[in-house]
Amino acid sequence: MGEMRKAYGRALIELGEENKNIVVLDADLSSSTKTSMFCSAYPERFFNAGIAEQNMMGMAAGLAASGKTVFVSSFAVFGTGRAYEITRNLVCGNNLNVKLVCTHAGVSVGEDGATHQAIEDIAIMRAVPNMRVWVAADAAEAYEMVRMAAKTEGPCYIRLTRSGSDDVYTEKANFEFRRSHILRQGSDISIFACGIMVSRALQAAEELKKEGIDAEVINLSQIKPMDEKAVLNSVKKTNCALACEEHSVIGGMGGALAEIISRGNPVKMDFLGIEDQFGTSGKANELLEHFHLTAAEIAARVREILKK
Repeated sequence: MGEMRKAYGRALIELGEENKNIVVLDADLSSSTKTSMFCSAYPERFFNAGIAEQNMMGMAAGLAASGKTVFVSSFAVFGTGRAYEITRNLVCGNNLNVKLVCTHAGVSVGEDGATHQAIEDIAIMRAVPNMRVWVAADAAEAYEMVRMAAKTEGPCYIRLTRSGSDDVYTEKANFEFRRSHILRQGSDISIFACGIMVSRALQAAEELKKEGIDAEVINLSQIKPMDEKAVLNSVKKTNCALACEEHSVIGGMGGALAEIISRGNPVKMDFLGIEDQFGTSGKANELLEHFHLTAAEIAARVREILKK
């Protein structure tokens, strides 16, 4: 088990050595987002904007317009929420080379509560033209996403969690642009997941196997653009789908998935995520149980779908 944000910090240090054109900005949260690692190594290329996310994104736009590759970080709720208009109009409107890498997404933030638990950030970011949206399943994938973002032109939003996540990839994640990963082949149902729900989907599939249910598990870490071919090939085979995410069921990965399936090959589909409500305070594992974001709940939903 590794922390995605620490993998982010390690990737930034390597990229800083490889590319002198990379600069990093943070909104007074560098010790939490782990951009402090880059600051220690390359202080002349690190800028703390203070608790002023809108200013930070404006600075990032200016630096990118002058030819820099800019990594910008904060908690997900602030990076995508407070700075939305600047991100939309300056960064995405001009298709600038700014990488918004936000940590502390979802309810697994824990005790900080609803004000700090971003459960609508995927929906916000994927609606903006020119913005790519990537969600890391574990530390290995987070590391490779950051490295890929550095060599991919244009805006990108990378979503990371606060706490450690179960390892999905034992070695390299082999992150490729616009490619999803089929982690487990199956024929009865397609379970699409992103973020920390990927490892839970794999656990659920192993439990279902004991009951004779053969579930296919796909890591949809690239929400936008999504791997449409892989999605449609899977549901054509299984004829039903379940979307699992640590995000609102409104407008997130499941919504993007439904858009593709409804147009390309309509099948029975259900959504497991946070219903139309805010988060709350509690320990991370307790909150994941409270919002039914567990392997047991995934397995239960699969059984329900297959009964219909």
